[in-house]
Parts: sequence; structure tokens; C-alpha cells
Amino acid sequence: MKLFNSMTRKKEEFVPLKAGEVSMYACGPTVYNLIHIGNARPIIMFDVLRRYLEYRGNKVTFVQNFTDVDDKIINRANEEGISASQLAENYIAEYFTDAQGLGVRPANFHPKATEHMGEIIELVKTLIDKGFAYAVNGDVYYRTRKFGAYGCLSGQSVEDLESGARIDVSAIKEDPLDFTLWKAAKPGEPSWDSPWGQGRPGWHIECSAMSTRYLGKTVDIHCGGQDLQFPHHENEIAQSEAANGCKFVNYWMHNGFINIDNKKMSKSEGNFFTVREAAAVYGYEPIRFFMLSAHYRNPINYSRESLEQAQTALKRLYTAAEHLDFLMKNGEEGDMLPEEAEFVGTFEGYRSRFVDAMEDDFNTADAIGVLFDLVRAINTATEGTPTRDFAAACDRELRELTGVLGLLYNRKSDDLDSQVEALIEARQAARKSKNFAEADRIRNELKEMGIELKDTPQGVKAVKLGK
Repeated sequence: MKLFNSMTRKKEEFVPLKAGEVSMYACGPTVYNLIHIGNARPIIMFDVLRRYLEYRGNKVTFVQNFTDVDDKIINRANEEGISASQLAENYIAEYFTDAQGLGVRPANFHPKATEHMGEIIELVKTLIDKGFAYAVNGDVYYRTRKFGAYGCLSGQSVEDLESGARIDVSAIKEDPLDFTLWKAAKPGEPSWDSPWGQGRPGWHIECSAMSTRYLGKTVDIHCGGQDLQFPHHENEIAQSEAANGCKFVNYWMHNGFINIDNKKMSKSEGNFFTVREAAAVYGYEPIRFFMLSAHYRNPINYSRESLEQAQTALKRLYTAAEHLDFLMKNGEEGDMLPEEAEFVGTFEGYRSRFVDAMEDDFNTADAIGVLFDLVRAINTATEGTPTRDFAAACDRELRELTGVLGLLYNRKSDDLDSQVEALIEARQAARKSKNFAEADRIRNELKEMGIELKDTPQGVKAVKLGK
């Protein structure tokens, strides 16, 4: 598998530190609000990367943190009149609601900054002891210039970074480039005991501490949005490598930005959307499909039209899946026909193309193209009166590939309740007795219940509406 490494700016063959095992770290949200559409992209994309690595036989240890103490959290908590910890816990719960809706599996570990103060403080102490950090009036700062490789990930020189708008300037710093590792406590803010007095960690140090705690000193893959390359990931590298004396990450992966109607998402522009708001209109799964329909490194434009297109595309997949559900119950009994067995033999070609797409820098867009080629072929091959075994073989193939992408997770059983079954039988009886008015009435009643009837060579087929 080849992955584009943000550090080297080229595709590289992916070779994990230990054969068959992969360590992954993803920077999670700062939990002061519902996650927005921009947050959803890395959450979805790297969930699929994990699924694919497991599909290829790897054991993946996936860590995604929560930043649960931060200026934004404290300010929001003060506005709502609750503690920062309560606000953070509330939005962690909301995160899991949205993540589940998006079909995102929980990480193996979801560490929180507030639960790892011991590791954070020890890391800061190590950096001070090694001369990479210094304490001033209860604050602790990192000596950026002392780390000679600073700027390696963002591709900027230290001189370029001096004028960067995102660098805090403070009279007590030795150098304007130095960044905060530990903040002295302010009145009314949550704080913890430390060798430098009461305080709390800076943003960057928590990921260095927690990735080391759960994945060791060197991580196979560290991923996140492009906006995290500088300063967050740059600072993680400086902290971790200075403290541990070894390479921090072997492969850096960053997803592209999301624009809203071709404009950068911004609260001031009025085009800021939470996942919850979008899901209320389009559903969660179309959001997932939309994210996967573009290469992860490319910018992607979120719009009403793009979500509607995702809904339409998903409906095609669900229709194919429901047709196979029906055929597995109502198709011909007996062994597969020779031409059906021959068609099943073509599945290896689809799987090979699917894998080729994913192996080439995790190209989910091309993988989805292969999936729809498969669906078109299955739809054609299952016309007429196929055998149940053939339908089951097609279903297994469809489930395998959609499962890698985490799609069709809302696929429901075709089992109908007794009331619906009774109405279908009554309609069939009315048709046999040529009471077509009654048959039409029952059909309309079923339609109002969300069930559409279609007559097929295998018998009447009940299709659930609304997908």
C-alpha cells in the first residue's frame, strides 16, 4: 500500500513498524460544541482507513483523543453556568451520537487530557531537564529554535514562521516563537498541581503525552485535517522527538479542506453547519458517502446538490441490496446455474480493482466507482429468475466491499410485520377473485404505511419506501 506522507510530500510504500500490526493516532475534537461538517471529514476518512487496514489482515490500534480542557471549553461553560468538566462530558456524549450516526466505529482508546495529567507533567519535566523548555511565573514554554528540525512538516523555515499570525507574542518568553507547554492557573479556571504551581496543559502537549502512553514513542500513522499541520502537529513533533530522542511518526496523513458552496466554512460567513444540522435534512449516511466520494487529500465542496447526489447514489446501493434480500427468499431453489457460477467467478476482478484503488494512497473515490460497477453487473445478472444461492453469493460480495467503506449500515431486514403480511395476502386474494377495486385499495393502504408492492417473476415484492 502506498500512502502520501505529508512529511516527505510524496507517496511511500507503507511498512508498519511491526508486520501485521498498525498504530494510528488521530487528533480528536475540542469538546465545546457539536462537531461540524469540517470535523466529520477526518473522522469518517480515517475510520475507513482503519477498516481497510483491518480488511487486509492487520491488527490496528487506533487512538483518538478528546481535548476536554481548553479556553473555548472554559468560556462556553461560563456562558452556560456549568463546570468545564460537565460541558466537556456533555459534548463528548454528543460526539458519540454523531459518530454513531455517521457509521464511525469507536477508537480502541479515547483518552482525555484531564485524565492524563500525570503523563503530561512528566513530559514537560523531561523537556525542561533536557533544556528544551523553561518555566516563567508558573508558565512553561518550549524553546522552538533549539529543535533544529522545526518546520519540517509544514515546510517553513524558522524565519518564515517568526511572522506567522498564529504565534503568541509574550514579553516573558525568551523568543516569540516559543510555544506554551503549561499555563499558570487563572482565577476560576480548572487547574492541577504541578512542579510549577497550579495550572493546566497547553493544547499541543496532550497529544504527545497520550500517543506515547497508548502507542509508544514511534507511531505508524498520525492523521488529521490539513489545518492541524501547523502549529499543532509541528509542535507535537518538536515535543515528542526532543523528549524521546527518536522519530515520532513514520507516516503523516492530512485530509483536505471542506468549502461550503465554494466558500471557506466560517461562522462570520453564515455558512457554518454542524453534522447534526446536516443530518436532520439529509440523514447521516449521505454525509459519509459524500466524504468518501472524493480523494481524501483533495478539497471538497459541500452543498445541497452534493448531499442530494449522495442520497441518490446511496438509494441505488440500497435498492440493489433489497433486491438481493428478496431473491434470497424468493429465488429458485437448488444449485447455482453454470452461468451464475461463471458470474461469481468475476468477483475476484472487482475485489482486485477495489483493492488497487485503496492501495493507491487510499483512493476511496475510485473504490466507490468499482462498487457501482459491481452493482450494475449484479443488477443485470439477477434479472429473470436467479437461484437463491446465486443471490446469496452476490449479497456476500456486496456486503464485503460496502463493509470496508462502512456503507449500507442502515440496511434493515426485509421481515415485515404481521399486519403488512396480512394485507399483502388479502390483496393477492382480491386479485385472484378479480376484485381489482379492493386490490387497489389495499395497495394504496400499504403505500400510506411506507410499503410499495411490485409484481416480479418470483412473486409480489414489498419495497420499503423512504430511502
